[in-house]
Amino acid sequence: MGARVVHLINPKTDSLTTRPIYLNRALYSPLAGLLAVAACIPRDQYEVVLTDENIETIDFDLKADLVGISAMTSYVNRGYEIADAFRARGVPVVMGGVHPSFMAREALTHCDAVVVGEAELVMAKLLDDLRNGFMRGLYKSPTLHSMAGMAMPRYDLLKKNRYVNKTFVQTSRGCHTGCTFCAEPLMNGLKFRYRPVDEVIAEMEACGSRTISINDADFFGTPERPKEVMRAMKGRGFHWQAGVTSKLAEDDRMLELAAESGCTMLSIGFESINRETLKSVHKMVNQPDHFATLVEKIHSYGISVFGLFMFGFDGDDTSVFDETVKFNIKTGYDACAYSALTPYPGTLTWYEMKKAKRIVSYDWTMYDQGHVVFRPASMQPDELRLGLDGAYKGFYSAKSIASRFPLKGKRNRAQWMVYNLFMRKASKTENIESIAPATPEPELAPNPPILPIKREWRQAVLEAIEPEAAAFRQSAE
Repeated sequence: MGARVVHLINPKTDSLTTRPIYLNRALYSPLAGLLAVAACIPRDQYEVVLTDENIETIDFDLKADLVGISAMTSYVNRGYEIADAFRARGVPVVMGGVHPSFMAREALTHCDAVVVGEAELVMAKLLDDLRNGFMRGLYKSPTLHSMAGMAMPRYDLLKKNRYVNKTFVQTSRGCHTGCTFCAEPLMNGLKFRYRPVDEVIAEMEACGSRTISINDADFFGTPERPKEVMRAMKGRGFHWQAGVTSKLAEDDRMLELAAESGCTMLSIGFESINRETLKSVHKMVNQPDHFATLVEKIHSYGISVFGLFMFGFDGDDTSVFDETVKFNIKTGYDACAYSALTPYPGTLTWYEMKKAKRIVSYDWTMYDQGHVVFRPASMQPDELRLGLDGAYKGFYSAKSIASRFPLKGKRNRAQWMVYNLFMRKASKTENIESIAPATPEPELAPNPPILPIKREWRQAVLEAIEPEAAAFRQSAE
């Protein structure tokens, strides 16, 4: 009898960074989670097949013993279609990822089992149940993974020639910033959990690439830990980028070590240039009056800055788009991504907006940070959509690109051009002409894998999920 086959699938995302645009390549691989899941599957018992629908078609006739699908909110509906198609063929399906973790009861209407949160501590049980013929329901570990002794992601499954950024190494999980619009603290916790530094370096050395993206929510989350990692990276010939928050990016020793260890770009969630807006969503770590000097400081170390900004906060009116883009161009951001505020199910923003009856659409396909799915406080929904489109056109205009090109300093000019050309062309391929149409509310409520710590937020979550929980208890009786 041959090895059993597990078919892992990433449904089509159709985002700016996952569309194959130049040389049939996408800017990013969205497969880090599935590569980690594949590492938990014993090689001597299972053959793993990996499909990323962004770059290839799904073989629905593949003889698989199990199909595993990972999905975020914007492409979970496509994930459900894929799951339904395989189950119709008699193949059991398990789903995981952010959306199924928050909306597990919904996901179970399309699959046999859902992995809630981290997969590492439950995969053995799931595979045992599969072998015994009764894999079903929710699989959730009562504890979070210590991050020590994690299996090496299955980089051998990755079609590396189809992505610009393809190797994502995770050094920590969790984030203590606690932004109201973000799922990270409710998925992985408000406290950082760190992998042993020697294990991080071992993965970097074995991943098959010297160009690495560090896949942490905030690599500069605490003052000393990232310095330990960067000291260990020095002299190894890595070129790396990471997502960080702004506060510790102001630390000269942090930036000095980043440059010495091969950092080429830092992605920073600036979110807004308005201090009151940032306070309202608990992003107090950001100080807009420091943004310009911070960008200049990072540039002085030969590191590029990818700025992430969001529109649609309650304090945003129609002037926010031009003001932000003009600031970004004047300050010399190397690249920027703009998004519409999106109340992802289970986040604190979701509960606040739902209680205020401001969410208009519950069509998860529209939750792509490009469509507008809620009623903004200080502008019309179509003004938010058009302003977002205009921000991309303004920042990635030929004139802007020419004015921002790094003629001086040590920033990587080839990387700079790749990002600007990809983002310019990707934003031109967006086909979003209107706001999301209104839909009925979902029957099932989101249930965060980790409940909020703050009392009033925790109460809001419990109030939302209690009717569903009561109905579930009654049906069980």
